[in-house]
Amino acid sequence: MDRKQLQQKRIAVLMGGLSAEREVSLRTGQAVLKALLENGFDAVAIDVERDLPQQLHEAAIEVAFIALHGRYGEDGTVQGLLEMLQIPYTSSGVLASSMAMDKVVTKQILLYHEISTPGFLAYRAGDDEAAVFEHCRHFPLVVKPAREGSTIGITIAQNQAELKAGLKEALKHDDLVLIEDFIQGDEVTVGVLNGESLPIIQVVPKSGFYDYKSKYTPGQTEYILPAPFEPVIYNRLQEAAVAACKALSCRGAARVDFMVRDREFFCLEVNTIPGMTETSLLPKAAGKAGISFGELVMQILEDAGLDK
Repeated sequence: MDRKQLQQKRIAVLMGGLSAEREVSLRTGQAVLKALLENGFDAVAIDVERDLPQQLHEAAIEVAFIALHGRYGEDGTVQGLLEMLQIPYTSSGVLASSMAMDKVVTKQILLYHEISTPGFLAYRAGDDEAAVFEHCRHFPLVVKPAREGSTIGITIAQNQAELKAGLKEALKHDDLVLIEDFIQGDEVTVGVLNGESLPIIQVVPKSGFYDYKSKYTPGQTEYILPAPFEPVIYNRLQEAAVAACKALSCRGAARVDFMVRDREFFCLEVNTIPGMTETSLLPKAAGKAGISFGELVMQILEDAGLDK
């Protein structure tokens, strides 16, 4: 859909929602809404509740810009609802969203496509813990809910006691847990916009671990843009990010996270609806590529459609 067509449409920015990432989503949504209004679009905010179909109908919405993070927004559920209502929407479709939201499924698909990812084990509530402890004899390990974002419920286990505690914490947020080899190295993130890689950002948390506090507390993390890697590694990372998005059938904007150790890199996850405040990582990378925040929002919106 081109911009002239879109300026004739009533656009909803879907934000807030029901997930643990509600507050982050509200900030993303407000930034997107501001950009749309400044560019002359007929845009309104909708704080997503369980009456979303009624809200969309009453506001006569024709296109949805999804600014939701986490469950019931990034996982294919809202996308499926919009498909049923025949309302075009931004970012990935139903299947891509649900696959990328599930870190276990994502890693299985990455392995199928020969994209390197840390070794892992999936644990579901009710599984035999003793079998997990028998298998997990090497430390440290990262323990995280398989279907949460923003590092919610994540811990690093240095021994079996900490692994047990990490499982308990992760199970508060999801009944499926990912236990993953800890990769000591440099954390980087690669934005992908409509199939093209953006400049790479290296993430350097002061605490040494990029957790929720490091992400959302000003001054707790340094961001190096572009990441200082030699050209061969830099280009391979960008190619791997695009390949990961293609493997999962993502569209629109996405962000792919990696750990880099020596000359190796390991894909951690793919985010189908990255944060979109003016200080979020995807807009930072786009800005380095000469794409303003407003233009980034426009390019994401232009790709709105129904799942194919």
